[in-house]
Amino acid sequence: MRTTITLLLLVFISIHTFAFTLEVGNGYPYSTLEQAAAVAVPGDTILIHSGTYNGGIFVGDLQGTASSWIYILAASGETVIFDGGTNAWQFTDAAYLEIRGFVFEHQTGNGLNFDDGGSYETPAHHILFADCTFRNINASGNNDLLKLSGLDDFEINNCSFTNGAAGGSGIDMVGCHDGIIKNCSFENLGSNSIQAKGGTSNIEITRNLFKNGGARAVNLGGSTGLAFFRPIDAPYESADLKVYTNLFIGSEAPIAYVGTINTEVVNNTMYLPTKWVLRILQETVDPDRFPPCGNNTFRNNVIFLDERSSVECNIGPNTAPETFTFSNNLWYHVDDANWPGPDLPVPDVDNIVGQNPLFEDEHNDDFTLHEGSPAIGSGYGVEYPALDFSGSSFLHPRSIGAFEGGMVTAANSNIDNALKDIKVWPNPAGHFLQIDVDGLKSENVTLRLQTLTGQIVNQEEFINNHDISPFILELESFPNGIYLLQIKQGQYMKAEKIVVTQ
Repeated sequence: MRTTITLLLLVFISIHTFAFTLEVGNGYPYSTLEQAAAVAVPGDTILIHSGTYNGGIFVGDLQGTASSWIYILAASGETVIFDGGTNAWQFTDAAYLEIRGFVFEHQTGNGLNFDDGGSYETPAHHILFADCTFRNINASGNNDLLKLSGLDDFEINNCSFTNGAAGGSGIDMVGCHDGIIKNCSFENLGSNSIQAKGGTSNIEITRNLFKNGGARAVNLGGSTGLAFFRPIDAPYESADLKVYTNLFIGSEAPIAYVGTINTEVVNNTMYLPTKWVLRILQETVDPDRFPPCGNNTFRNNVIFLDERSSVECNIGPNTAPETFTFSNNLWYHVDDANWPGPDLPVPDVDNIVGQNPLFEDEHNDDFTLHEGSPAIGSGYGVEYPALDFSGSSFLHPRSIGAFEGGMVTAANSNIDNALKDIKVWPNPAGHFLQIDVDGLKSENVTLRLQTLTGQIVNQEEFINNHDISPFILELESFPNGIYLLQIKQGQYMKAEKIVVTQ
């Protein structure tokens, strides 16, 4: 009898050692995400095939492990849309999940809602959102395209957020910690593109595009009911946030510091805000618990203004603007040659006022720096961010703004000699591009093609075995325009502008 039980246990263990693909869709074993999630175990992949699925999905306690995540993926090359519902999905107490490739639209509440079930004693954690589209919400109030409550250790990468609710956010975080939002685009949002409040801390917001990103494109703090803080006794709305190398086009105010402390806004480019450049506010007032908004940094940013911005820095009551640090920002007013510079609460040390930053072509959203820009080499010597908006390394001394514009020299190079010698042709290119990788080591090579506003349109990785040079990159599916090609091997990277004309 004991031998029989042992054999049964071994069979059970062996069954659950293997990862399964649970396919969802018309004609597949599972017709809904809920059905597949109900049987998924660590290591499994829920693969959803082409189609439009109804929103209104609830999934509780779906958890992978640190060594065996659960993957929820749209099938490669297929369009998977979740349409409508109060929320497209609501996941509670999820952990170790990767969610990739979906479109969420027309929800009447929040697009996606991930939470900790109302108890931060068991936070949701380790969630990756990648290559997803959140758009066209069917709501106008305080509704968010992506709502996160009590989520720790997360990443949002290469997602787009478009046409949000007038009173809501693209991404709203309440009591979230240790996350990164990168390579995303936000366009035509309502109150905010991103808001971090309710005890949120240690979030990096980097290399994102904000185009008409709302009243406060990045709202660093806010006002949260005391019962919703995570942890419940958090002594701030937000802290230790990092806003690095983003591109802001329009919006009433690109940056709002609202009850946040120890937060950095460094090496961003802000183009034609419609009302303010930044705001310093305090919406949750309790001197016994919450320190005033203060001890924050605004540094190495390019700000390009016109007549619509009459107040550069809006300061509200119960704040500590005298504790802010301003340095090495470039301020340019295109409509006023005699503009004296910004009115700030403390001096902007080593700033540049009245000099055109010389963008390559701002009318076509090319905010890279033209040779001779006063922003080149004028930045304060911070360690982070290490990479600019396009993913290239900052030099020493670094440029001001989201784009490094300096010339690579032997003294500041992070480009291996072999990468310097790589040839890319033809340029301008038609239907294909040839890349000579013969001089590279026999190691992994990553090729990434992206628009000048940061949208990744193609990424390929291969092992250089010296039998494939030149590498042929097909361009037929890409519209005409200017792109940035990045070639990376190990810690070294080369970036080159490519003109596509077909």
